[in-house]
Amino acid sequence: MTTNAYPNLLAPLDLGFTTLRNRVIMGSMHTGLEDRFYNYGKLAAFYRERARGGAGLIVTGGISPNRQGWLLPFGGTLNFLGDVPNHRKLTRAVHEEGGKIVLQILHAGRYGYQPFVVSASGIKSPISRFTPKPLTEAGIEDTIRAYARCAKLAKMAGYDGVEVMGSEGYLLNQFLCARTNKRTDAWGGSIENRMRLPVEVVRRIRAAAGPDFIIMYRHSVLDLVEGGNTWDEVVATARALEAAGVNLLNTGYGWHEARIPTIVTSVPRAAFADVAARLRKEVGIPVAASNRINMPAEAEQLLASGSADLVSMARPFLADPEFVNKAASGRVDEINTCIACNQACLDHTFQNKRASCLVNPRACHETELVVRKTVKPKRIAVVGAGPAGLSAATVAAERGHQVTLFDGLDRIGGQFNVAMRVPGKEEFAETIRYFGRRLELLGVQVRLNERVTREQLVAAGYDEVVVATGIVMRKPRIEGIDHPKVLSYLDVLRDRKPVGQKVAIIGAGGIGFDMGEFLVHDPAVPLPVPAAHWMAEWGVDPHVATPGGLAAPVPPQPPRQVWLLQRKTTRPGAGLGKTSGWVHRATLVRNGVTMMAGVQYDRIDDAGLHITVGGEQRLLDVDHVVICAGQESLAELMPAEGATGGPGFHKIGGAALAAELDAKRAIREGAELAARL
Repeated sequence: MTTNAYPNLLAPLDLGFTTLRNRVIMGSMHTGLEDRFYNYGKLAAFYRERARGGAGLIVTGGISPNRQGWLLPFGGTLNFLGDVPNHRKLTRAVHEEGGKIVLQILHAGRYGYQPFVVSASGIKSPISRFTPKPLTEAGIEDTIRAYARCAKLAKMAGYDGVEVMGSEGYLLNQFLCARTNKRTDAWGGSIENRMRLPVEVVRRIRAAAGPDFIIMYRHSVLDLVEGGNTWDEVVATARALEAAGVNLLNTGYGWHEARIPTIVTSVPRAAFADVAARLRKEVGIPVAASNRINMPAEAEQLLASGSADLVSMARPFLADPEFVNKAASGRVDEINTCIACNQACLDHTFQNKRASCLVNPRACHETELVVRKTVKPKRIAVVGAGPAGLSAATVAAERGHQVTLFDGLDRIGGQFNVAMRVPGKEEFAETIRYFGRRLELLGVQVRLNERVTREQLVAAGYDEVVVATGIVMRKPRIEGIDHPKVLSYLDVLRDRKPVGQKVAIIGAGGIGFDMGEFLVHDPAVPLPVPAAHWMAEWGVDPHVATPGGLAAPVPPQPPRQVWLLQRKTTRPGAGLGKTSGWVHRATLVRNGVTMMAGVQYDRIDDAGLHITVGGEQRLLDVDHVVICAGQESLAELMPAEGATGGPGFHKIGGAALAAELDAKRAIREGAELAARL
């Protein structure tokens, strides 16, 4: 079945010498597979699934044109003929599925985590310990030739074109902005001089690759750093790039060192689309909108309104390789939506680990996490309808097993029902919607409001039992822990119990930070937060009237005074994800939350919370104390060690390891177990 619900999204785009089958770009993502030649078979399988799923144009992860441009030591590079055969594996896989693919050429510049780094000037990046060497005139010429050579080799490898990475603070962006370009020669000073390198790179690529070759340029239209470009400079550069031979402009937002988030889940959907729309009016080539576009409706609206000619979606294709096909066939309710959590994609990348996806653990593991039809169907009981149980139940049913899913609550989703109430985490509801639809389609028998015992499961004759019962809250040993002032995070988020104006949170892990954000959110601001309000809060000027598009943030008006406390002496939030933890910390700081480490909890009474910090006793005169101090595994259904007979019992997710709540591990464990049963 096909649908005309998304006529603009699914319309072809004629570039003259070639045609894209639709307006969807699968944006570049560094998966970690690009960096080792022996992983290119796995990378080909990854791209094949996305091409088969309907992506109109796929962009590879960043590939360096030379050693100086490496992001990581011995990172993915295309600069000699011996590299070509590996890349042909990728292009062949995509073309066999009817798609098109371009190679992203990425020179890291001062962002490289290796000692050969170069840049426009010798200014060290805050995200790399290596100070770059300023490129000499000869070095600039060598770099331009490296780009052209890389593009020529890409054409030999079968790529339909290249995307030149000129955004996010990488080398070409470093030359483009006064922030990092302090040169006094012909490559620095005025915008005409600063844009010389990216413009000359495009000219040389066009000369080397010929006219029938896509050149897409990822242009930084909103730098979000001091010393970034103004709107006039952004437009002047875009027009020069068009004249130099660019076919498509992809829009980029924010340097990696920017202190304004651009892709985490708290960023409103399509928050930067208006900036792309302004650029589209200034050039004569197609412009792609990007960042936090994760469902077909938003993408279609952008195209229908004339805000963009294409939409670039990267992580949504990690979450669901069938994104386009599902939209085209009227199955939007079956899309596994990217929730922009960053936990398995960007966080993995910054830890030098292979990327994947929290909601889709098969991403980048297509050749390893294989879901095959079973030849011996079993009766399987899954107890617990949280993320782990939902993953296990759906994968087991997909394999052909007869699955029954039990949960003692009246709805599926487990802790995701709690998470989705936190401001900025509304997307978690999409994951529950996705799994709910999968249960229906796969015929899983769902039995809610039913607490099942081990004896009942054994008596029912199941072949396998998956225990995904999750956790119970840990109750810390504090005098007065049963005082009426004390609430648990479930009391507040799940049961919606009222909370006073002065609140102490015990526990500064992920749950504590979520609780902090919930408590300081102004109830007068609707959820999800509108883009205009979000930009004002973070200090973003979408008109880019100032360098970098920075504005003075509008001070928030938090409805509560909040203290966030922990026993550990480390910095609160030290265990949060690298790419999103700083956002949570900044939000709480901006809202006046007092964070304290090395806290000893003495007692709770009518006066409030008595604590000792640094040997000094203090009283926090609070209305409530919210406990976010960890959890313990709930695995009472598991048989005693050494027990024999009956079904096989398996525990996953929180039932196997409570620690900090970890949906990434829970969903992966559920899928991996079900693939083996």
